[in-house]
This record gives sequence, structure tokens and C-alpha cells, in this order.
Amino acid sequence: MIRPSVCFASIAVLAALSLPALQVSAQTQVPAAPAQAVSAPAPAAAPVFPKPDPANFTATSPTKEAVNAFLNANWGYDADRMWQVQAILKTPVEGISKVVIFVGNKTGKEKPFPLVFHVLPDGKHIITGDQIVSFGERPYAEFRALMQERATGPYRGSATKDLELVEFADFQCPHCKEAQANIDRLLVDFPKARIVFQADPISSLHPQAVAAAERGVCVAKLGGSTAFFQYAAAVFEGQDGLATPDGAALTLNSAVTKAGLDLAKVTACAATPQTKAEVEASVKLAVDAGVGQVPTLVINGRQIPASIPYETLKKIVAYQAKLDGVE
Repeated sequence: MIRPSVCFASIAVLAALSLPALQVSAQTQVPAAPAQAVSAPAPAAAPVFPKPDPANFTATSPTKEAVNAFLNANWGYDADRMWQVQAILKTPVEGISKVVIFVGNKTGKEKPFPLVFHVLPDGKHIITGDQIVSFGERPYAEFRALMQERATGPYRGSATKDLELVEFADFQCPHCKEAQANIDRLLVDFPKARIVFQADPISSLHPQAVAAAERGVCVAKLGGSTAFFQYAAAVFEGQDGLATPDGAALTLNSAVTKAGLDLAKVTACAATPQTKAEVEASVKLAVDAGVGQVPTLVINGRQIPASIPYETLKKIVAYQAKLDGVE
């Protein structure tokens, strides 16, 4: 679910950097030729990119090595992804460089395409499409530090933040409900990960999402993380009940009870200004991090839609952990 009226960098990162690889990973295998086929088609071959012209490398920054390191940080999890830096050009604006790369797939199943972005004078950001995105060998380091400092929601898994996965979700969002299966599998496959839940209710689309988040804050405060995730599971399970105010009251009250907490205490807590401020702080963290859609999973600073195919998600988590030196 995309946050309305606002466009954030996470969408651009997915579209310009991650989406081609995700599309490839979702393709089905070509069926085997039937027995006694007249002739099988020649196997697809990796694309051959044109040789770069040295005359197209007129800018001194960034270097080709820096561009490759940046792309490797984004695409290195996909063994079939291939690319070539074709040009790094000066532009009429001092300090802004134009980078052109060719992108393809080693299996030959995807048509190669060019990708263009502009590196800003600070050398730490690029413009891709209409978005500004972090650039460099460790492009997610800034957001990783932000999550470590401010993602204080209930969590499962490790007490340490070496491998921290922060889930931004809206209790009334159907895609967030679907993504819980991915989160549960990550808990099994990455037992040393810390998986944090941050409420990101989009009230303009989901009128009951804020109330669900406020009660979640109080469940966590009064019962701890274990009670919170029991509450969260019950809310997602009964999500259809959030469609009306009366149904929402019944659904949320039932979820609090299933979490084993006193309904009157949680209700009183949810009505306090402090609780409202905590939910607002969680939403502000999402905005400050450029989270433009829910459900989003921030993996040591790297944003990925939490509902993508699980095997792709698992590869990205493992690869990001490797980049960050996490066993």
C-alpha cells in the first residue's frame, strides 16, 4: 500500500535498482522440449555489451569502481544480474555527473536495457527518475544508523542489532497481513536477526489503523513483546472486522484479551497523549527514512517490500548480512 500524496526514495530504489532483478527471479523456467522434437531452440546467451568508449568518461567523480561498488550493493544478491558502466560524463552543472550503465541477465532471458542516473556534488546521493537516493559502497549505512537509534518498537529474535529487520506495517492493510507469512519464515531462517515492528498507519486510507496501533503500543508497554505479537496476530487474523467502527472495537478488544491483558487498562492507556505521541513518532520515523509504502522491511537500512516472493527476500537478507559482516 503506497502512502498517498507523497513519493519517497524507496519506490525509486525498487524501480530503478531492484525491480529488474526481482522480475527475473519471478520468471518461470522454460519447459523442456517434448520428446522427438524436430529441433530445440538454441539456448539463450548472456548479452554482449558494446565496448565502452574512453571518450565517454569525462567526469573525475564518481570513479567506475565506486559505481560498480554501489551497484554490487544493490544487485549482488542476484547471481544472474550483470551490468557494465558505459559512461561517466560531465554535465553543464558543476559537480553533477551523468552515469550510464547497461543492465542484463546472464541467462539471456531478459532484454538488456540502459539505466541512467546523476551523481550529485556531495558524491553521496544520486538522482534517479524524480528521486534522490543514497549512493556509495555502503548506501544504506545512514538509514541503518537511523533504525538502530529510533526503531524502538516490540521485537522478536536477537537482542543485538547486528542484523536488524524493521517492519513498517499498517494493521488495516491487506498486504501487511499477507506479509506476516514472510516475517514468520525469516524468524526461522535467521534466528540471530532482530525483527522489529513499527506501526505506520495510513489513516487517510485505513480509519481504524491508528486505533489498532495505539492499542498495540499499550499492549507492548503492559505485556512486553510477546503479548504484542499475540495481539498483532489476532488483529491481522480479524482484519475484516476493522471495516467499521463497531467491528473495529470488537476486533481490537478481542485481540487485547487474546494477548492476556486487562482490557480496561489497555483502553485507558490507548487514550493518553503519550500513546498517541508514540504512534506519531513511529510514523515520523517512516517518513524520515523515506518509507513510501507498507509493508516495508528495512534490512540493516535497505528497504524492500515485505511482501515480495520469499526466496528473493531471503536472498536479500542473507546478502545484506554478508555485506555488513554479520555471520
